[in-house]
Amino acid sequence: MVNIWLKSASRDPQLPGRRPEQPAGKSGQEGGESKGDAGGNPSTEPADTETRKAVNDAVAYIRGLAELNARNADWAAEAVRSAVSLPASEALKLHVIDVVADDVPDLLGKIDGRTVMVAGKPERLATIGLEVVTVSPDWRTDLLAVITNPNVAFILMLIGVYGLIFEFLNPGAVAPGLIGGISLLVALFALNLLPINYAGAGLVLLGVGLMVAEAHIGSFGVVGVGGIIAFLIGAIMMFPSGAPGFDLSLPVVAATTVVTAGLFLLVLSMLLRSRRRPIVAGQEALLGAEGEAVAWHGEEGRVRVKGEIWRARAVRPLQPGTRVKVIGRDGLVLVVESS
Repeated sequence: MVNIWLKSASRDPQLPGRRPEQPAGKSGQEGGESKGDAGGNPSTEPADTETRKAVNDAVAYIRGLAELNARNADWAAEAVRSAVSLPASEALKLHVIDVVADDVPDLLGKIDGRTVMVAGKPERLATIGLEVVTVSPDWRTDLLAVITNPNVAFILMLIGVYGLIFEFLNPGAVAPGLIGGISLLVALFALNLLPINYAGAGLVLLGVGLMVAEAHIGSFGVVGVGGIIAFLIGAIMMFPSGAPGFDLSLPVVAATTVVTAGLFLLVLSMLLRSRRRPIVAGQEALLGAEGEAVAWHGEEGRVRVKGEIWRARAVRPLQPGTRVKVIGRDGLVLVVESS
């Protein structure tokens, strides 16, 4: 195995995380226990037992790998424990890497003739004159790259949530539930591979829930406004801004917030309009309706109300053709009076 360092990917200044006063290769650990430095810096040993075990396992693995390939095992262990780093020139001096190269052709020239272990056998490298071939990613890799884009994953998550909500509100629509279910599963796969803040994701879902609740209870917009604010804050918090290439685009945040708010206002306005409409079915729809007496005998007879013939009764006898008004209902018998 040959370790190399391309200058184009390195920085000459001291990188963060390395204490200049601590020589490379000195882990500051003795007997597996961590000690603070003389300046009073806190110990780098994790306080949690499970975390310490995981770190020690990683140290044992990297130390064994370094010793197997004749590398600086002490510095490798320190890199795991304290996340230290060092510039290319010092890495070469401490035998952490083998070669510092400017580019790929320079690398091929510098490693030519070196002996490496391949499957337990020494092999001599012959790299002069080799053709450099760039292998393009296949369609599966391209598709996964699109899906794991934070903006795409966030939009898929919203499509999934809204699709399932519409399916629950309108059972049997099929299409919203099908599209929403597929979108949500794909989004969950992508979010599993991305560094996300679960508090932000929770705020987004809380905001959606509050807007749905507003559409049902109609609290004059108070719950809905709170949902929009929670949605906006959650979308901003969901993807850490410190991870390059993994932050959420502000235009996407703004667009999804506007679309969500618009959807909320549309549903709310439709709900309010439906509440103001007169009842057109059931017992309430018959109360106050007017009709005509068709036949009458004593206190009972038949009346025509809304195009249907009903049995009816009244306090006083009615003549056929008399206009009547429904004032009550007793099962399938209407209580009427002359209007």
